[in-house]
Amino acid sequence: MSERASLHIKGRVLVGPEEVRDELWVVDGRVTYQPPRSPAVHADPPTLQGWVLPGLVDAHCHVGLDAHGPVDAGTSEKQALTDRDAGALLLRDAGSPSDTRWIDDRDDLPRIIRAGRHIARTRRYIRNYAHEIEPGDLAAYVRREARRGDGWVKLVGDWIDRAEGDLSPCWPRWAIEEAITAAHEEGARVTAHCFAENSLRDLVEAGIDCIEHATGLTEETIPLFAERGVAIVPTLVNIATFPTLAAGGEKKYPRWAAHMRDLHARRYDTVRAAWEAGIPVFTGTDAGGSLAHGLVGQEVAELAAAGIPARDALSAAVWHARDWLGRPGLTEGAPADLVVYAADPRDDLRVLTAPRHVVLRGQVVR
Repeated sequence: MSERASLHIKGRVLVGPEEVRDELWVVDGRVTYQPPRSPAVHADPPTLQGWVLPGLVDAHCHVGLDAHGPVDAGTSEKQALTDRDAGALLLRDAGSPSDTRWIDDRDDLPRIIRAGRHIARTRRYIRNYAHEIEPGDLAAYVRREARRGDGWVKLVGDWIDRAEGDLSPCWPRWAIEEAITAAHEEGARVTAHCFAENSLRDLVEAGIDCIEHATGLTEETIPLFAERGVAIVPTLVNIATFPTLAAGGEKKYPRWAAHMRDLHARRYDTVRAAWEAGIPVFTGTDAGGSLAHGLVGQEVAELAAAGIPARDALSAAVWHARDWLGRPGLTEGAPADLVVYAADPRDDLRVLTAPRHVVLRGQVVR
């Protein structure tokens, strides 16, 4: 069968932070840097021009979820389309009660890496989001979600304890150790929602692979994360909501409100210190709960505002993130999932919020 080029892209193709090519072709939905030579090839395929990146990565979002729980397929579709149009073509769904497998059959929607459904302690998380269980059942539920997901499991590591009036760990150490061992036996990595300080050491020493939010990192735990290679996804666009959350709960839980304000106030210092220590940092928006989808460009800008150099902040949403999740970028033969911009995003991160074109599975979808 003769190859057929469906698209020609010219300009500056950012294969890596420093590796730049002048053009690529899309043949049968895949990237090639070899000009098609077959006489059966379309002589003049459509051409796009600009600065080209692999599709951006939102490594923490929730398709199929809103502030009240699972949503219908139509709403899930709108969420995925919003991410796509923002240039986020690879999503790590960090917990959802909805079955979104049907999205995998749609060539016009982003690729999703699922972590199954959240696993939380009884009455210690947002209603209608998670499996709510007790410690003795944690390992069994982790095995179940590991088999249902795409190589990840999501725990709720801490949440407000109403009796204490503040954030506190959800699980005893022995339960965490059993659960993480079970996930790893199933070939899955484990991540956990953690706002506060006092759940982190047990999770890391038990072998966890990633922490979401990680606002509670301190001088004592940052070296531990760096030594173990535990990644963080700071979700700074979500952490920006902490003062509003604190104001809403201050009357009933003043300790919790003060704690949330303190975590917010030092958020940039925390992320910068983590990055400077060598902790892997990746972009995630936490979209799909109370936050809108399509904010990946803003999250990259937030990482830069925290003091991470622009090119490293960009890599946290592109090259480094794809390597971490085991998905290719713009390498020879890779699926043609890419975004075209009017200017070099390495020099001006603001362009990330205004894609010129979005190409998914080799088709121009925006």
